Amino acid sequence: MRTLLHSVTLVVVLNCLSLGAPAAADTYPRVIGVDVLEYIFRIELTDESDVIQGLTTVDLRIDRPGVTQIALDLVGPSGTDNTGMTVSGVWVADVEAQRLATTARPAEGERGVATSFDHQDDRLLIDLPSASQPDQRLFLTVAYSGIPAAGLEIGDTKHGDRSFFSENWPDKARHWLATIDHPYDKATGRIVVTAPSHYQVVSNGLLVEETDLDNATRMTEWKQSVPIATWLYTLGVARFAVQHLDDFDGIPVQTWVFRQDRDDGFSDFAIPTHDALEYFSDQIGSYSYEKLANIQSNSVGGGMESASAIFYGDDSVTGERTTRWRNVIIHELAHQWFGNAVTESDWDDVWLSEGFATYFTHLYIEHAYGYDDFIAGLKSDREAIYEYYEENPDYRLVHDNLDDMSKVLTRMQYIKGAWTLHMLRNLIGTEAFSNGIREYYRLYRESNASTADFQRVMEETSGQEIGWLLDQWLYQGGLPVVEGTWSFDPADSTVRLHLRQTQQNGYRFRLPITVRVHAEDGSTSDAPVDLEADGSHFSIAVEGEPTGLELDPDTWVLMRSTLVRK
Repeated sequence: MRTLLHSVTLVVVLNCLSLGAPAAADTYPRVIGVDVLEYIFRIELTDESDVIQGLTTVDLRIDRPGVTQIALDLVGPSGTDNTGMTVSGVWVADVEAQRLATTARPAEGERGVATSFDHQDDRLLIDLPSASQPDQRLFLTVAYSGIPAAGLEIGDTKHGDRSFFSENWPDKARHWLATIDHPYDKATGRIVVTAPSHYQVVSNGLLVEETDLDNATRMTEWKQSVPIATWLYTLGVARFAVQHLDDFDGIPVQTWVFRQDRDDGFSDFAIPTHDALEYFSDQIGSYSYEKLANIQSNSVGGGMESASAIFYGDDSVTGERTTRWRNVIIHELAHQWFGNAVTESDWDDVWLSEGFATYFTHLYIEHAYGYDDFIAGLKSDREAIYEYYEENPDYRLVHDNLDDMSKVLTRMQYIKGAWTLHMLRNLIGTEAFSNGIREYYRLYRESNASTADFQRVMEETSGQEIGWLLDQWLYQGGLPVVEGTWSFDPADSTVRLHLRQTQQNGYRFRLPITVRVHAEDGSTSDAPVDLEADGSHFSIAVEGEPTGLELDPDTWVLMRSTLVRK
């Protein structure tokens, strides 16, 4: 989850190789033939200015011959203000120079062979000393400096203390880190931060080193050993209070809050972190990362699911364990499985992250707080979906080659995505749904997946065809409105039911609906109907005249409906 009201700077990815242009249809293309294995980010911060010094080493493999250039994403000087990164040098080393290329603070002579580069339009095109060989491993080291326009927020906390907090979503890592800034290319990473020693530093993975370099400066290194997408890399530098809460299956669980918020913060983040970790591990599969840290930050408004190091807004600490922030914690924890461990291959499929985290938040709420809260959440989301579609009737959940990254997310990827999973669960059954989710996670854990991948896994595990359901809820616009009438025929003790779709947008839906019949003695019986056309007639045999009928009594179908007796 992240605050949807934040503006997202559009920087279209234009990565390419000198051999072979990227597919013309992709407006944010991949770097074909290149696989980043690890990033080593070295960042120097000071209190004297907002200028950062960066030295990034990219450990990569090229899987095809003849490549002469490699493109990285790095936002250059803007020309209109004093922001952007200026590159001072690039070096290339081969695998034999690995030790020198990945040392904590390599001197210029240890970085490999200096090479030429072109830094324009926020692309850093690096010339290789020679054309690549098949399956060649290289280390690119880039030195740069500047004031980030985005991606790394430098400023005061709400208590007036200077701080540095990242916010890379969705493509802002390139403002302060030299990367292939696309969700498909996941890599492990290390971040080595040199900063004034009165700060503490938190990032992904496990703490490797803290060393005081002199009386005023400290070097801190964190290492993320599980591959993640670039938006999930994180950095927090502030004066923290830190609590080592407990362990979950041997994984440290931590709380990092502003020093002034120590008592309230330690209390707020203690619940429901451990129980939610246990629930998601049981329901989906084991947790992927080396720690779990909940971190108060001033770079996000809601939450940001950075792998193993989750950021929450600076007002997240209240000391009251509010329902709102409780649910944000659950949502961000669910992201550690969906979005982080299983990452969408492409921004078009961002619902695979947000819809899944939202639905599993609902499922945890049912587990921990009861069925009524679960249904209340679904109903609230349903109303919000219909309100959105009143203004955006043609909106489709899966983007079609999105070319404006400011539009990568609306609330619909969250709540309509969750409702799509809910309806899928109803279609194939809870057991098949759970089995499919576990298999999907097993197959794509620490990798990437598409909607087509998800569909294939769910069909194989359930034995049912689900393409029609995903097509109408993910790839088309509109929402269904169902109107119905019913009557009772005493001659054959039958209910005559007529249902029709009355939405005015031209879209039509197949809707498997449960009809609940209420008998005079207070008992009920359920009958399934499948509404596929504008108007459908159904006959339901009953034992006596009903006192009433309900459509979708258990809240399984995303629709608005009315049903009256003739």
